Amino acid sequence: MDKIVKRYFQLKQQQKETEQELKELRDEIVGYCREQGTAECVFGPYRVRLVSQLRKEYDDDKLFNALPDLEVWRLLSKPDPGKIAGLVKLGVVTEEALRGTYEEKDVTLLQVDRVK
Repeated sequence: MDKIVKRYFQLKQQQKETEQELKELRDEIVGYCREQGTAECVFGPYRVRLVSQLRKEYDDDKLFNALPDLEVWRLLSKPDPGKIAGLVKLGVVTEEALRGTYEEKDVTLLQVDRVK
């Protein structure tokens, strides 16, 4: 079991290092594309695309006050934009009731594909 725990620890450390390197590379790629004023580039066999997405970040207190039923709040337990969007689609909560409970944040997604 010592070997298994040791290997697990090593892999978690490696994962942290890999995630940090990915973040740094992502920032460089996004920065380059923005400097060039483009959302799509091709580098050798790789195509890079920047996709802009608007995300909602909910305020716990405002959301709690906007929900019509305490049971709905219990279903969420934590503001999850996907679950909240599902409740709106089902008609459990209206978009109007949620107005003012979130901030919209522009997020840039990086997609790198291999061009054939």
